[in-house]
Amino acid sequence: MADLISSASEQLRVLINEALGKLISQNELPAVPLPAYSIEIPADKSHGDFAANTAMVGAKAFRMPPRKIAELICGAVDLGDSAFDRCETAGPGFINFFLGKKWFADAVSAVLDEKDSYGRSDYGAGRRVLVEFVSANPTGPMHIGNARGGAIGDCLASVLDWAGFRAEREFYVNDAGNQIEKFGRSLSLRYMQLCSDKGQQLIYEHQNSTEALAAAVYDDTGEGRSFEMPEDSYLGADIIAHAAEYYKKHIFELRDVSEEERRKALVEYALPLNIEGLERDLKKYRIVYDNWFRESTIHERNETKKVVDALLESGHAYEQDGAVWFRATEYGLDKDFVLRRSNGLYTYIVPDIAYHYDKLVTRNFDKAINVLGADHHGYVPRLKAALDALGVDSSKLEVILMQMVRLVRGGETVKLSKRSGKAITLVTLLDEIPIDAARFYFNLREADSQFEFDLDLTVEKSSQNPVYYVQYAHARICSLFRNLEQEGVSVPDSADLTLLTQPAEIELIRHIAALPGEIKLSAKALDPSKMTRYAVGLATLFHRFYDSCSVKNAETEELRNARMLLSAAALQALRNVLTMLKIDQPEKM
Repeated sequence: MADLISSASEQLRVLINEALGKLISQNELPAVPLPAYSIEIPADKSHGDFAANTAMVGAKAFRMPPRKIAELICGAVDLGDSAFDRCETAGPGFINFFLGKKWFADAVSAVLDEKDSYGRSDYGAGRRVLVEFVSANPTGPMHIGNARGGAIGDCLASVLDWAGFRAEREFYVNDAGNQIEKFGRSLSLRYMQLCSDKGQQLIYEHQNSTEALAAAVYDDTGEGRSFEMPEDSYLGADIIAHAAEYYKKHIFELRDVSEEERRKALVEYALPLNIEGLERDLKKYRIVYDNWFRESTIHERNETKKVVDALLESGHAYEQDGAVWFRATEYGLDKDFVLRRSNGLYTYIVPDIAYHYDKLVTRNFDKAINVLGADHHGYVPRLKAALDALGVDSSKLEVILMQMVRLVRGGETVKLSKRSGKAITLVTLLDEIPIDAARFYFNLREADSQFEFDLDLTVEKSSQNPVYYVQYAHARICSLFRNLEQEGVSVPDSADLTLLTQPAEIELIRHIAALPGEIKLSAKALDPSKMTRYAVGLATLFHRFYDSCSVKNAETEELRNARMLLSAAALQALRNVLTMLKIDQPEKM
């Protein structure tokens, strides 16, 4: 696939090296090893399309002023049939190179030739990457943090796919451990409340509405509350709803059984419904996973015991006071940590160690990427140290720590109530704002940055709304083509693209040509926000081009045709990015 910017950079290095060889053969420069030099793209395009610091780094080796070396290179370099039109020296010894008309014409043609594949590359060389994200606790609905993690993880997997990796999406279902115990205890308490005389009265009063019953059982205003719950239980209305639905189907079936039996039955009833709900809600968010990996399978295979036994046998763990500790200090951590408590129960990190061993060894992924909340910053070094102790290259595990988002409405922070269990969930968010807006906004900033999510702005139809602004650019190009079609003018198959020489045209082409490289950079940095910023930049440059370079009323028919093809290339590039991000591409707005 075409990456004309990388190709031009590689060609430029060859041209510079050939010029140096020529100067050495002519005794203009001494035959000495040249230090590595860089070729960069200047932010200020008046300094050229590319700039090389060859003369600056070679001054000591050649024992010559950088400016003199730069002038010699400019005089010796043969731009001939290259992508470059000219070069010049600048400042103390920089060499600036300017691309020729043919390169810009070829850049437009490349997009039109490759169409839906434009931007794809083999950078990843088919390496297998597992992206785990969201992995929300299945004991309740997904919250706003999961909404951000979902957008980041899903878009990152798409970026990796476009960059030539074989990316898979995985959801880790925490269907074992303390949270499931807490889930069962909370369900049992709510069920027994409904079985009480007061609960029976509430069921009779609200027999036609589970939602009304949940509100009556637990009034989130704090007034007239029918039942209290322990602080260490789940307080959400979804717990009441599960208990109520089970009661409606089975009445007093579990009232007189043991607490263990009651909890087991309620969890077996409610947990699959929650997992099914997670999958359904994520599909609404345009996220479809390749794998749903259950923590319970790790316990069923006895992988936790195998991990701890392996660490004990290798000497990386030791027993003390009946517990098993990992020698974390040997890996630069502040203190050792417990793997298995004196009561025989494993700590939460052990199944996670086993899970990541499964990713990188059993399933043999080349890389595992986790999108986690920022509160995991202390957990990651412990996990990596344990993997290293097991002989796994922990550098194969990349963790993206994601900051929370502050929701704002009307200039005020949206307050969330932990006590009542009422919070903005993924579902309530998507009921309020467009899915396009959610996916785009959550990828506007790097994952480790905090930002305000303005609920009012996401539905605003103005240039202040980034996703609307980008989609409007797409619709504007479609409208342009429709209007021309009505006048009998179709997008041509070819045109003299070297006619595109206006600054707005050149800047737009440069940006379009940068897409393959931006996708590679996004994949390398594990930062899908580069794609949303690229899309905003592309929309901005197209609007600028459209306003300053008339397509319909171009000076000549040939220029009009060239500008139509440039518009078609911009449309294709924009469409490819939005497809990657799973954002709709409206043709009318």
